[in-house]
Amino acid sequence: MRKENMHQSVEVLYKKVNECPIVNSQFSFFQMVYVLSGNGFLHINGNAITYQTGNLMLLTPNDYHTFDIIDTTEFLLVKINSEYVKEYKSKSIDHIGCLLHYATHLSGCILKRKADEFLVKSIAESLIHSIDNTDIYDEDLTTHYVNALIVIAARNIAKIKPSGVKESADKRILEIINYIQANIFVPQKLKAAVIGEKFDISDTYLGSYFKTHCGETIQSFIANYKIRLIEHRLSFSDMRINEIVAEFGFSDESHLNKFFKKHRNISLTAYRKSKILLN
Repeated sequence: MRKENMHQSVEVLYKKVNECPIVNSQFSFFQMVYVLSGNGFLHINGNAITYQTGNLMLLTPNDYHTFDIIDTTEFLLVKINSEYVKEYKSKSIDHIGCLLHYATHLSGCILKRKADEFLVKSIAESLIHSIDNTDIYDEDLTTHYVNALIVIAARNIAKIKPSGVKESADKRILEIINYIQANIFVPQKLKAAVIGEKFDISDTYLGSYFKTHCGETIQSFIANYKIRLIEHRLSFSDMRINEIVAEFGFSDESHLNKFFKKHRNISLTAYRKSKILLN
């Protein structure tokens, strides 16, 4: 197993390959992979997923992956380290939060909006042009392109159903999920009675309705979503514990620590220290 590190905030590379240069590798950073041409398979965490021209894929620090090249492939690789994630989060936490939260649930191409395929292709071509034609302010220009890719990736990922949602799930369950995600920082709006009134469902029926369509209770869904967001703040931000307490509406640090330890069997401080050691 090879662990690949990077020291600069963002790195953009073009590669044309006939075979994967690194087998079964793992990153210490996030990477978006755009397929300019070619096709093959992405083997990721034990699963084989086809890729083809026009695909945009997201690889995370948790992924073990290898590319199996069938036809000569041109890749545009956009590498983003944790320092850039920290800086970006301070500007627009919604976009990067969406990427981080769903990252480990993704497989294959993340582009779900047909209209965005043209935008991503144009951005990729612009980044390659910058690589081939260096000039002043290239770093600033690259940053703008990368930020645009993050926003496009985030809004496409937002349209991907959570892993537990059944294909037969109706539109209202997706609206409830969107509501929960939008109000995750406001505990009062996540009460069953409030959600039930919002979507014209009795709070007594809401629980069974949600579990039927999502395979888990609504309380479990809310807790797991909240835990994942807290994990990413501990891993990729400099937020103090008391700031996380305030953001998620916990009564105090003890309350948050008890909630986190119940779901992850580790304290907030110990979890953060473990992630610092890994990075």
